[in-house]
Amino acid sequence: MGIRAVSEGLASFVVVLLLASPVPAQDPKKDGYLRNIELCNGLNRTPFEARINGCTALIDAGADMTTTGLAIAYNNRGNAYAAERDYDRAILDFDSSIKLDPKYVKPFNNRGVAFLKKGEYDLAIGAFDHAIRLNPNYGEAFANRAETRLKKNDYDRASRDYDEAIRLAPNLAGVWNGRCWTRAVLGALKAALEDCNKAFQSDSGNAATYDSRGLVHLKMGQMSAAIDDYNSALRLDPKLASALYGRGLAELKQGNKAGGNADISAAKAIRGTIANEFKRYGVR
Repeated sequence: MGIRAVSEGLASFVVVLLLASPVPAQDPKKDGYLRNIELCNGLNRTPFEARINGCTALIDAGADMTTTGLAIAYNNRGNAYAAERDYDRAILDFDSSIKLDPKYVKPFNNRGVAFLKKGEYDLAIGAFDHAIRLNPNYGEAFANRAETRLKKNDYDRASRDYDEAIRLAPNLAGVWNGRCWTRAVLGALKAALEDCNKAFQSDSGNAATYDSRGLVHLKMGQMSAAIDDYNSALRLDPKLASALYGRGLAELKQGNKAGGNADISAAKAIRGTIANEFKRYGVR
Protein backbone atom coordinates (compact mmCIF):
# COMPACT_ATOMS: atom_id res chain seq x y z
CA MET A 1 0.00 0.00 0.00
CA GLY A 2 1.40 3.38 -0.97
CA ILE A 3 0.02 6.81 -0.22
CA ARG A 4 1.64 10.01 -1.30
CA ALA A 5 2.51 12.68 1.23
CA VAL A 6 1.57 16.17 0.10
CA SER A 7 4.11 18.98 0.26
CA GLU A 8 3.20 22.47 -0.76
CA GLY A 9 4.94 25.40 -2.36
CA LEU A 10 3.32 28.53 -3.68
CA ALA A 11 1.73 28.64 -7.12
CA SER A 12 3.18 32.05 -7.85
CA PHE A 13 4.96 34.86 -6.08
CA VAL A 14 3.46 38.30 -5.77
CA VAL A 15 6.37 40.50 -6.80
CA VAL A 16 5.35 43.36 -4.55
CA LEU A 17 5.83 41.03 -1.58
CA LEU A 18 9.26 39.97 -2.73
CA LEU A 19 10.84 43.33 -3.43
CA ALA A 20 11.48 45.62 -0.51
CA SER A 21 11.70 48.69 -2.74
CA PRO A 22 10.63 49.54 -6.30
CA VAL A 23 13.05 48.78 -9.14
CA PRO A 24 13.07 51.11 -12.17
CA ALA A 25 11.42 49.86 -15.35
CA GLN A 26 13.72 48.24 -17.94
CA ASP A 27 16.29 47.60 -15.24
CA PRO A 28 18.35 44.41 -15.75
CA LYS A 29 18.23 43.88 -11.99
CA LYS A 30 14.44 43.74 -12.11
CA ASP A 31 14.54 41.33 -15.04
CA GLY A 32 16.88 39.09 -13.04
CA TYR A 33 14.54 39.12 -10.05
CA LEU A 34 11.58 38.19 -12.21
CA ARG A 35 13.48 35.33 -13.80
CA ASN A 36 14.57 34.01 -10.40
CA ILE A 37 11.01 34.25 -9.14
CA GLU A 38 9.86 32.09 -12.06
CA LEU A 39 12.60 29.57 -11.39
CA CYS A 40 11.95 29.46 -7.64
CA ASN A 41 8.24 28.90 -8.29
CA GLY A 42 9.02 25.99 -10.60
CA LEU A 43 7.00 27.43 -13.46
CA ASN A 44 6.83 25.39 -16.67
CA ARG A 45 8.18 22.28 -14.96
CA THR A 46 11.49 23.87 -14.08
CA PRO A 47 14.10 21.23 -13.14
CA PHE A 48 14.71 21.02 -9.40
CA GLU A 49 18.33 22.18 -9.63
CA ALA A 50 17.20 25.31 -11.48
CA ARG A 51 14.52 25.90 -8.83
CA ILE A 52 17.16 25.65 -6.13
CA ASN A 53 19.40 28.10 -7.98
CA GLY A 54 16.56 30.58 -8.50
CA CYS A 55 15.52 30.45 -4.85
CA THR A 56 19.14 30.74 -3.71
CA ALA A 57 19.60 33.89 -5.80
CA LEU A 58 16.53 35.41 -4.17
CA ILE A 59 17.70 34.41 -0.69
CA ASP A 60 21.18 35.82 -1.34
CA ALA A 61 19.54 39.11 -2.32
CA GLY A 62 17.77 39.20 1.03
CA ALA A 63 18.28 42.92 1.62
CA ASP A 64 16.13 43.60 -1.44
CA MET A 65 13.28 41.34 -0.33
CA THR A 66 10.51 41.43 2.22
CA THR A 67 10.47 39.02 5.14
CA THR A 68 7.45 37.29 3.60
CA GLY A 69 9.25 36.93 0.29
CA LEU A 70 12.28 35.39 1.97
CA ALA A 71 10.09 32.94 3.89
CA ILE A 72 8.46 31.84 0.63
CA ALA A 73 11.83 31.45 -1.08
CA TYR A 74 13.16 29.26 1.73
CA ASN A 75 9.99 27.15 1.67
CA ASN A 76 10.15 26.68 -2.09
CA ARG A 77 13.84 25.80 -2.00
CA GLY A 78 13.11 23.32 0.75
CA ASN A 79 10.52 21.66 -1.45
CA ALA A 80 13.03 21.43 -4.30
CA TYR A 81 15.62 19.85 -2.00
CA ALA A 82 12.98 17.41 -0.72
CA ALA A 83 12.06 16.47 -4.29
CA GLU A 84 15.71 15.53 -4.78
CA ARG A 85 15.57 13.52 -1.51
CA ASP A 86 17.99 15.86 0.22
CA TYR A 87 15.78 15.94 3.29
CA ASP A 88 18.32 17.38 5.72
CA ARG A 89 18.84 20.50 3.60
CA ALA A 90 15.11 20.70 3.05
CA ILE A 91 14.46 20.70 6.80
CA LEU A 92 17.03 23.46 7.34
CA ASP A 93 15.23 25.59 4.75
CA PHE A 94 11.82 24.92 6.27
CA ASP A 95 13.27 25.89 9.66
CA SER A 96 14.53 29.17 8.16
CA SER A 97 11.15 29.86 6.59
CA ILE A 98 9.39 29.26 9.91
CA LYS A 99 11.85 31.47 11.78
CA LEU A 100 11.18 34.32 9.35
CA ASP A 101 7.39 33.92 9.46
CA PRO A 102 6.10 31.71 12.31
CA LYS A 103 2.53 32.09 11.04
CA TYR A 104 3.32 30.79 7.55
CA VAL A 105 1.73 27.36 7.69
CA LYS A 106 3.12 25.62 4.60
CA PRO A 107 6.69 25.05 5.83
CA PHE A 108 5.35 23.30 8.93
CA ASN A 109 3.49 20.82 6.72
CA ASN A 110 6.46 20.48 4.38
CA ARG A 111 8.89 19.94 7.26
CA GLY A 112 6.58 17.18 8.45
CA VAL A 113 6.72 15.53 5.02
CA ALA A 114 10.53 15.63 5.09
CA PHE A 115 10.59 14.03 8.54
CA LEU A 116 8.10 11.42 7.30
CA LYS A 117 10.35 10.57 4.37
CA LYS A 118 13.29 10.20 6.77
CA GLY A 119 11.29 7.81 8.97
CA GLU A 120 11.27 10.25 11.90
CA TYR A 121 7.58 9.80 12.55
CA ASP A 122 7.22 11.52 15.92
CA LEU A 123 8.91 14.66 14.59
CA ALA A 124 6.68 14.50 11.52
CA ILE A 125 3.52 14.31 13.64
CA GLY A 126 4.72 17.26 15.72
CA ALA A 127 5.16 19.34 12.57
CA PHE A 128 1.72 18.39 11.25
CA ASP A 129 0.18 19.13 14.67
CA HIS A 130 1.64 22.64 14.50
CA ALA A 131 0.36 23.16 10.94
CA ILE A 132 -3.13 22.10 12.01
CA ARG A 133 -3.06 24.40 15.03
CA LEU A 134 -2.22 27.30 12.71
CA ASN A 135 -4.90 26.27 10.22
CA PRO A 136 -7.54 23.81 11.46
CA ASN A 137 -8.87 23.55 7.87
CA TYR A 138 -5.58 22.34 6.41
CA GLY A 139 -6.63 19.14 4.64
CA GLU A 140 -3.14 18.31 3.37
CA ALA A 141 -1.71 18.32 6.88
CA PHE A 142 -4.47 15.98 8.10
CA ALA A 143 -3.76 13.62 5.18
CA ASN A 144 -0.03 13.64 5.88
CA ARG A 145 -0.56 13.09 9.60
CA ALA A 146 -2.84 10.16 8.74
CA GLU A 147 -0.13 8.60 6.57
CA THR A 148 2.41 9.04 9.37
CA ARG A 149 0.06 7.40 11.86
CA LEU A 150 -0.30 4.47 9.46
CA LYS A 151 3.49 4.09 9.59
CA LYS A 152 3.18 3.90 13.39
CA ASN A 153 0.32 1.35 13.12
CA ASP A 154 -2.00 3.84 14.84
CA TYR A 155 -4.98 2.94 12.67
CA ASP A 156 -7.78 4.47 14.76
CA ARG A 157 -6.25 7.94 14.76
CA ALA A 158 -5.18 7.58 11.14
CA SER A 159 -8.80 6.87 10.23
CA ARG A 160 -9.99 9.98 12.07
CA ASP A 161 -7.38 12.10 10.30
CA TYR A 162 -8.49 10.74 6.93
CA ASP A 163 -12.08 11.63 7.86
CA GLU A 164 -10.97 15.23 8.37
CA ALA A 165 -8.81 15.28 5.23
CA ILE A 166 -11.73 14.04 3.12
CA ARG A 167 -14.14 16.50 4.71
CA LEU A 168 -11.77 19.40 4.01
CA ALA A 169 -10.15 18.32 0.72
CA PRO A 170 -12.06 15.43 -0.89
CA ASN A 171 -10.18 15.79 -4.18
CA LEU A 172 -6.74 15.50 -2.58
CA ALA A 173 -4.65 12.72 -4.10
CA GLY A 174 -4.50 9.55 -2.03
CA VAL A 175 -7.03 10.32 0.69
CA TRP A 176 -9.75 7.91 -0.44
CA ASN A 177 -7.26 5.11 -0.93
CA GLY A 178 -5.65 5.91 2.41
CA ARG A 179 -8.94 5.66 4.25
CA CYS A 180 -9.85 2.51 2.30
CA TRP A 181 -6.66 0.82 3.48
CA THR A 182 -7.11 2.01 7.05
CA ARG A 183 -10.71 0.86 7.22
CA ALA A 184 -9.73 -2.49 5.70
CA VAL A 185 -7.17 -3.04 8.45
CA LEU A 186 -9.71 -2.02 11.09
CA GLY A 187 -12.29 -4.43 9.64
CA ALA A 188 -14.81 -1.86 8.38
CA LEU A 189 -14.87 -3.71 5.07
CA LYS A 190 -18.04 -2.40 3.43
CA ALA A 191 -17.01 1.21 4.12
CA ALA A 192 -13.48 0.43 2.95
CA LEU A 193 -14.78 -0.96 -0.34
CA GLU A 194 -16.83 2.19 -0.90
CA ASP A 195 -13.71 4.30 -0.32
CA CYS A 196 -11.60 2.28 -2.75
CA ASN A 197 -14.28 2.51 -5.42
CA LYS A 198 -14.41 6.26 -4.84
CA ALA A 199 -10.63 6.41 -5.28
CA PHE A 200 -10.94 4.67 -8.66
CA GLN A 201 -13.22 7.44 -9.89
CA SER A 202 -10.28 9.84 -9.88
CA ASP A 203 -7.38 7.45 -10.58
CA SER A 204 -8.17 4.14 -12.24
CA GLY A 205 -4.52 3.23 -12.83
CA ASN A 206 -3.11 3.35 -9.32
CA ALA A 207 -1.37 0.18 -8.09
CA ALA A 208 -1.85 1.19 -4.46
CA THR A 209 -5.63 1.39 -4.80
CA TYR A 210 -5.84 -2.03 -6.46
CA ASP A 211 -3.68 -3.33 -3.61
CA SER A 212 -6.00 -1.77 -1.02
CA ARG A 213 -9.12 -3.18 -2.62
CA GLY A 214 -7.39 -6.55 -2.90
CA LEU A 215 -6.95 -6.53 0.88
CA VAL A 216 -10.65 -5.68 1.32
CA HIS A 217 -11.72 -8.60 -0.90
CA LEU A 218 -9.22 -10.90 0.80
CA LYS A 219 -10.67 -10.12 4.23
CA MET A 220 -14.20 -10.49 2.84
CA GLY A 221 -13.32 -14.00 1.64
CA GLN A 222 -13.78 -13.01 -2.01
CA MET A 223 -10.64 -14.70 -3.33
CA SER A 224 -11.25 -14.39 -7.08
CA ALA A 225 -11.93 -10.66 -6.75
CA ALA A 226 -8.84 -10.28 -4.55
CA ILE A 227 -6.66 -12.05 -7.12
CA ASP A 228 -8.03 -9.86 -9.90
CA ASP A 229 -7.15 -6.72 -7.96
CA TYR A 230 -3.71 -8.00 -7.01
CA ASN A 231 -3.06 -8.93 -10.65
CA SER A 232 -3.94 -5.36 -11.65
CA ALA A 233 -1.68 -3.92 -8.96
CA LEU A 234 1.24 -6.12 -10.02
CA ARG A 235 0.86 -5.21 -13.69
CA LEU A 236 1.47 -1.63 -12.61
CA ASP A 237 4.09 -2.40 -9.93
CA PRO A 238 5.54 -5.92 -10.31
CA LYS A 239 7.56 -5.68 -7.08
CA LEU A 240 4.74 -4.52 -4.80
CA ALA A 241 5.33 -6.89 -1.88
CA SER A 242 1.90 -6.50 -0.29
CA ALA A 243 0.16 -7.38 -3.56
CA LEU A 244 2.39 -10.44 -4.08
CA TYR A 245 1.79 -11.66 -0.54
CA GLY A 246 -1.95 -10.99 -0.67
CA ARG A 247 -2.25 -12.78 -4.02
CA GLY A 248 -0.27 -15.68 -2.61
CA LEU A 249 -2.65 -16.03 0.33
CA ALA A 250 -5.68 -15.88 -1.95
CA GLU A 251 -4.17 -18.51 -4.26
CA LEU A 252 -3.47 -20.81 -1.33
CA LYS A 253 -7.07 -20.46 -0.16
CA GLN A 254 -8.19 -21.46 -3.66
CA GLY A 255 -5.97 -24.53 -3.57
CA ASN A 256 -3.19 -23.23 -5.82
CA LYS A 257 -0.25 -24.21 -3.58
CA ALA A 258 2.49 -23.77 -6.19
CA GLY A 259 1.40 -20.31 -7.24
CA GLY A 260 0.58 -19.20 -3.73
CA ASN A 261 3.88 -20.31 -2.24
CA ALA A 262 5.82 -18.76 -5.13
CA ASP A 263 4.11 -15.39 -4.59
CA ILE A 264 4.65 -15.50 -0.83
CA SER A 265 8.33 -16.34 -1.26
CA ALA A 266 8.76 -13.51 -3.77
CA ALA A 267 7.05 -11.06 -1.39
CA LYS A 268 9.27 -12.10 1.52
CA ALA A 269 12.36 -11.66 -0.65
CA ILE A 270 11.31 -8.07 -1.32
CA ARG A 271 10.23 -7.27 2.26
CA GLY A 272 11.15 -9.65 5.02
CA THR A 273 8.53 -8.28 7.43
CA ILE A 274 5.56 -8.80 5.12
CA ALA A 275 4.14 -11.87 6.91
CA ASN A 276 4.03 -10.04 10.24
CA GLU A 277 2.45 -7.03 8.56
CA PHE A 278 -0.41 -9.14 7.23
CA LYS A 279 -0.92 -10.68 10.68
CA ARG A 280 -1.28 -7.13 11.97
CA TYR A 281 -3.88 -6.49 9.26
CA GLY A 282 -5.87 -9.47 10.56
CA VAL A 283 -4.96 -11.81 7.67
CA ARG A 284 -3.14 -15.13 8.14
